[in-house]
Amino acid sequence: MVKGANRSLNIFTYLCREASKITESSLSDLKTREWWVETEELRRRQFIEMLGLEKYWDERCGNMDPPNARITGVLERPDYRVEKIYFESLPKLYVTGNLYIPREAERSSPAVLYLCGHSQNQLFHYQAHARKFAQLGFITLIIETIQKGEVPGIHHGTYHYGFFHWYSMGYTPAGVEVWNAVRAIDLLQSRSDVDWNRIGVTGISGGGAISWFTAAVDSRVKVVAPVCATATIASHVTKRTIEGHCDCMFWINNYMWDLTDIGALIAPRPLLIASGERDWIFDINSVRLIYSKLKKLYALLNAPENILLVETPGGHAYHEYSRRKIFWWFLRHLKNPDISFEEVGDIDESPEGQEPYGELRVFGSSYPCDERVYTVHEWFTKRAEPPEIKDQNDLYKYKQSLRCALLEKTFTAFPKENCDLRVEVELEQESSQWLGYRVGYTPEEPWRLHIHIVRPANISGSLPLLIFLARNSRNLYFGDELLRGMSPNWARAIVEVRGIGETSWSPDLQWFIRRAAMLTGRTIASMRVYDAIRSIEALSSFNWVDKGRIAIMGSGEMAVIALYTALLAGNLFAAILHNPPPSHLIPSNSDGTGPSIEMLNCLKYTDLPYLAASLWPTHLIFLGPRPREYSWTEEIYEKMGPPGRLLHIKGLHQLDREL
Repeated sequence: MVKGANRSLNIFTYLCREASKITESSLSDLKTREWWVETEELRRRQFIEMLGLEKYWDERCGNMDPPNARITGVLERPDYRVEKIYFESLPKLYVTGNLYIPREAERSSPAVLYLCGHSQNQLFHYQAHARKFAQLGFITLIIETIQKGEVPGIHHGTYHYGFFHWYSMGYTPAGVEVWNAVRAIDLLQSRSDVDWNRIGVTGISGGGAISWFTAAVDSRVKVVAPVCATATIASHVTKRTIEGHCDCMFWINNYMWDLTDIGALIAPRPLLIASGERDWIFDINSVRLIYSKLKKLYALLNAPENILLVETPGGHAYHEYSRRKIFWWFLRHLKNPDISFEEVGDIDESPEGQEPYGELRVFGSSYPCDERVYTVHEWFTKRAEPPEIKDQNDLYKYKQSLRCALLEKTFTAFPKENCDLRVEVELEQESSQWLGYRVGYTPEEPWRLHIHIVRPANISGSLPLLIFLARNSRNLYFGDELLRGMSPNWARAIVEVRGIGETSWSPDLQWFIRRAAMLTGRTIASMRVYDAIRSIEALSSFNWVDKGRIAIMGSGEMAVIALYTALLAGNLFAAILHNPPPSHLIPSNSDGTGPSIEMLNCLKYTDLPYLAASLWPTHLIFLGPRPREYSWTEEIYEKMGPPGRLLHIKGLHQLDREL
């Protein structure tokens, strides 16, 4: 085996390692009570960002009015009534629900928001829970999800449709569901019969996850009980339970949080965690780990009695014990602290006790034709507009702010300290015209990647260098047809980044890798950018390289890597793009194959044409046709003028002549 070659590492074991680091480090160093209190709002803001809610949260904090609920019908029952209601959490973003109001409601009653899981006919499927809460004296609002509600939307973007560009947008359907829940609480608070200080949230599965998230962002939630919705990042990746999960179960994890970090935003408010011991998608051992960590935090905050774990036999479902325990928990903390567990009772799921689905539907047979629910993923997160660049000073400011934003929000998983590159020439080659070197380097432990360098044999002194990001495993030995005709005055280095050549993986694992990588705060593309940046550092260690004339080149998805590398590395001579994608907004195939160009949150700050323009005064070269979207890039380069140039060439043989 070649010295320095990868022996045991593969992408799966790497992601497992990084996921385990996140889980192990979360709440591992409990700080003082004062620190938790003082940093709460900063940590909450970070989570709001990871849900893609920062824009709406800022608007809401500016005294957004409560949503105006409209009632489409009322069901009168002996001990409660049901109002069939809907509201707009944002213009034309319709939320449907049923409001259960106890017949003998208090003047200022406690309220419960019930969040549905992924079941069809949700208002029918979960009605017994809302009805029981009402019978216990709680005004209860049950709202449907955009995935399975009367007004349908999409949760399964990456899961079913290959919408990995959602990660670039900083979009997760969890953000929409949390926003709908927050606005539902606004609605409850606007009622004169609801006690503002006695509002709780609960739900199962997807509704359980949104219960976690809503309580974390909204301190008005005084009690929360997520059911079958608890697991660590490590368990999702190492045990591959992510494969059974909808996109709404996760936040965009650029800050590399575990669920315990979200739970820490709930503490010390009462939190009951309910889980089945044999849940298909929530490993009970990870549930116990989260509970044990949060229990220590609750103790630090002098509220150990405010957290409870309820384990039930069986799988992904309620159990009589968990239901009764939840009702008791809400009564204890919001209504009647002296009631015993035995007095609570259970739900009535008898067929004769259920309202027909048609009676509970809000819109009946059709929903509003102006709805924006089905397209919410296209507009919910705000994308960056073209920057206003009038002169070179504007461009430098944009470039600096963009680099800072991307390093903080997109490339957070870059190692905080660079490891030793351990650059090693493993093979030397020679012909009459060329010298060749196979070079190993370590961009990040324990990855060992390779570069094939070819330099002219008959030229002494420093040489300009073209770094070509390999498209496939054969490039390292045979080169690439795009390099044909390149001037013999240039050296070229073919770089294999992760996923190319020796570190490649089977396409059938691609779907899992792309989803799991996001949970660890990175993407395939962001890992490759780091490899490419460190390859420049490795190649710059050779004394024959002209440090002022290093160019980088990428084709297709590797053109994206070249663009980000050029921005973050800085001071490159040129960036050469062949067949660059027009935008990060390109979906992939449903099985995860296709261009892996997503970068967490990047579209909040830039897109590929804006990024390309920010490279000035680095020369920007299009090899062959370029997408029309880059006409904006050309305009900026023309406005900036020398020393940066934007060129179109048909082959690399033109490189010396043009530059």
